[in-house]
Order: sequence, then C-alpha cells, then structure tokens
Amino acid sequence: MLTVGAVLSATALLAGFVQVAAAPAQAGVPSAVQQYDALLALAEAQAAPVAGALALGDRERLVVKDVVTDADGTRHLRYDRTFAGLPVIGGDLVVHQRADGSIASVDRAFAGRLSLPSLAPKLSADRAAAGAADAVRATLGANTAQEGAALAQVGSAGEAQLVVWAGGDTPRLAYRTVVQGVRTDGVPSSRRVITDAGTGAVLASDDAVRTATGTGTGVNVGAVTLTTTQTGATYQLKDATRGNQFTVDGGVPGSPLFTSTTNIWGNGFPSNRQSAAVDAQFDAAATWDYFKNTFGRNGIRNNGVGITSRVHVGNSLTDLYWDDTCYCMSYGDGPSNSKPMTELDVAAHEMSHGITAATAGLPYSGEPGGLDEATSDILGTMVEWYANLQADPPDYLIAEKLDFMGNGTPLRYMDKPSKDGYSRDFWYSGIGTLDPHYSSGVGNHFFYLLSEGSGAKVVNGVAYNSPTADGSTLLGIGRDKAAAIWYRALTIYFTSTTNYRTARNATVAAARDLYGQPEIDAVAAAWKAVNVN
Repeated sequence: MLTVGAVLSATALLAGFVQVAAAPAQAGVPSAVQQYDALLALAEAQAAPVAGALALGDRERLVVKDVVTDADGTRHLRYDRTFAGLPVIGGDLVVHQRADGSIASVDRAFAGRLSLPSLAPKLSADRAAAGAADAVRATLGANTAQEGAALAQVGSAGEAQLVVWAGGDTPRLAYRTVVQGVRTDGVPSSRRVITDAGTGAVLASDDAVRTATGTGTGVNVGAVTLTTTQTGATYQLKDATRGNQFTVDGGVPGSPLFTSTTNIWGNGFPSNRQSAAVDAQFDAAATWDYFKNTFGRNGIRNNGVGITSRVHVGNSLTDLYWDDTCYCMSYGDGPSNSKPMTELDVAAHEMSHGITAATAGLPYSGEPGGLDEATSDILGTMVEWYANLQADPPDYLIAEKLDFMGNGTPLRYMDKPSKDGYSRDFWYSGIGTLDPHYSSGVGNHFFYLLSEGSGAKVVNGVAYNSPTADGSTLLGIGRDKAAAIWYRALTIYFTSTTNYRTARNATVAAARDLYGQPEIDAVAAAWKAVNVN
C-alpha cells in the first residue's frame, strides 16, 4: 500500500467538508473559496511525497491543478507534471487518496517514468515559432476538425516554449507555440501547436477557443429574474452573488458594462441591445447555479470567480464561443446583426468547455476531442433541464432554437445522433478522425441511453427513438444520476488522453463511487449499446 504523510493543518481545516460547500461563510467557518484554497494547499504540500510514492524520476515534479474531496474524506488530487523544470504535455495524472493518506489508485495520461536523451533543442525557439506559424498558415481555407470553421487569417505567433511532449508512445523534447488568427466566421483562433524540438515536425495542435458554429434565430429566455448591482442611482448588469459575473456591450477591451436607471432590462426584441445582454447574463447565472447547487462547484474554475459575457461581438457574427484565455463568453448577433446567438443550452455547452479545460484538459482532436464536445453537450443539456424555462422547454436536442441547419431542425440529437446526417450513433475504430462535433455522438448517445433508455418514447413533449448497437433494451437510470456519473468521471478520472474505452472505465468507476450495482450495470450496458465494450 502506497502511503503519503498527512498535512495536519490543511486536513483539520477540511474535515467534514465536501469539495466546496454551497452554504455562505459564517463567522469562524471557512468560506467556499477558503476551503478550496486549503484543498489546493494540501495537494501542493503532498506533491513531493506523492511523486516519491509513485516512483517518479528525480527530475520529475508534480504541480497541483485541481483537488476534490468526497464526503468520506477520500481526496482526488489532480496534478500536471514537469521534467527538469519543463512542462510535460500529456503528463497529467489524478491521485485517488484515502482519508488516511494512502493512495488507492492513480489515473495517468502517461504511465511511464519520463526519460529524455537530451534537453538541448536542435531548433531555436524563433525557428520553432516560425515553423508553427507556417504550419497554421498552411491550413488557411481548410475546414478542419480542430477549428470548426476554416481559418481565414493568421496573426502573430507567441514565443515558443520548450516542453516535454508525452502525448505519444515515446516522450520527446518539443516546443509549444500559440498562434493567433481569425476564422472565416469571424471567431478568433488561438492555435496551440506542439512541434518537435529536433525536426520542427508538428506533433499535435488544437484551438483554445471552443465554438459552436451556426446561424441564430433570435434571443429570448422569457421573463427572468436577474441579480444586479446598484451604484448610486445606477444599476449594473453585474452579479456579486455569483463571483461578480458581468455582461458588456461589445467584444473589445474596454467595452462598456450594461447599466440601467430602472433595473428593468431589455424588451425581448433584438433591436434593444439589452435583450441579448439579459440572455447572456441569465445563461451565465443558470450555468453557475447548476454546477454550484448540483456538484458544489464554485464557478467554472471552482475558484469563486465569475465570467465575463460579451454580447454584440463582431459584425453579423453567426457564432458564440468560450475563450479560456479571457475567461469569457462571446456572442455574435447573427445574420444582419438581427439574431443574437444566446440560446441557453449552447451557451452552457460553451462554458462547460471551460470546466473541461480546468479539469481533464481534453485536447480538441481525436477521441478526446469527441469526449470534450460530448461533455459540453451533456452538461449544457443538464443546465437547460435545471433552468426549466417556459420559453425554452428542456429536451435532448442541441441548439433547437437557433436553427443552425437553416431548415428548422436541431443542430444535434442525443437519442439518435446520426439524425443530423453527420454524427455517429456507435463507436468504431476510426471515429477519432471525425470532427469532434460528430465523434461526440457516441458520448451523447451513451448519455441519453443511460438517462432515458432505448426505443420510442415521449419526454417532456418531445418524441425520441433511440437505437442500440447490440439490439438490447435499456430502461435508463434518470438524467440526474447519469449526469452525476459523467461529471465525477470528468473531474476525478478523465485525463488528457482519455478515449471512449477509458471513458467507459472511468464512468463505471464513478458509478461505483456514487451508487450501487444496478447503476454500475446500467453504465456498462449503455456503453455496450453504443459499441464500446
């Protein structure tokens, strides 16, 4: 049994707390943010002992990224790894630690001990950055899986950072460069390119900006209540109860915060600039509330900090996107600037990309990219069910109000993903070559089957008919249990290299943690029904 010595001060502070408590701070009781900071301090203090217990090399170090504590005191310490001071891309791991400090198990993106023949790059950082920019420039006009829309313009390349690439079978010295650009739909691009430090060959790339491309048909969450901030006789669209989340008018630095003298916002019509802001502010609040009240998560990064929402971005921008670098949501106004892109499930989908980035760190390519998209569809759908708006009744359809397809149909269907003409219902060996928006169908289908079961049925007024790969008949365990299992797998077991096979194992483990044998069996059966065995 591997054992790590306890850090008594942090452990004593955390005793009795479950991840992050939902209740407000009281006199003498640590706040949610203080509790989380204490958890991080605990994980940081145990980084070196954990590295020793895992028999990592003497040049390897663990850097704490996230930590979760269960009700029984079990801790899940998520670390990134460094080698000789260099970040290790694909070296992340999660240590599952019992309350007594012993290690129960470990999930690793890269299982071996790191070793490199040399830390001297053959290419200079300048040459590596130029090569990364050239590689991105070569994709101009290409509609690739990673970008979602064709790249229209390449801007500056940041300084190339020397890293260790552990995303393949053999670790190697590499450079990481961020190349800025703009896509054909007007959405900014922030390409993260990994190149070999010896040859300059591109080893991997993805985009830090997550999007859901399409056209909008309007913005209307109906009559909602907003928490605002009053300063003198002026009200601000800023929510101090949810990490000071706020909404601004425009997508450039210095865009003004929405204000009002009446505390009555918008009129439901796109011509009123406040109407889109009402939706954006409500979308952010509903997403915050779902994760806080359901999982105890205190904001996207679990640090008590709210996001910035930016509406009326660009000119006729037919998209919305989450940008992890500015910790913000941006919404275009659609064709002719008349159809703001602010539907709740799509907005929550985009914000959920931020949660994935803060936890599992799934890259936006291959099967991990499909799981990233599926995670956002699943969690975005659950936010919609949580909000239960009369103006946007919850369902298992994605972006059904925005008419992305131009024919009045939803963008995606969770009960039978192939209904969109592109997504896949079942796993097969080449699914990782698809655009993540389409390979996500396997995860979406699994979630629907686990929630509602197979066959024809009507749920909340919508007709569904979900097939199974093996001809089985499934009953479903309910969406709340299914979402709890997925969220725990994401935040506790998924790593940056998780694929559908390992996602199956992670969700089985999550079901075992949370429930009992019936739920474990249901998870296994739902995966089998989408051909993941």
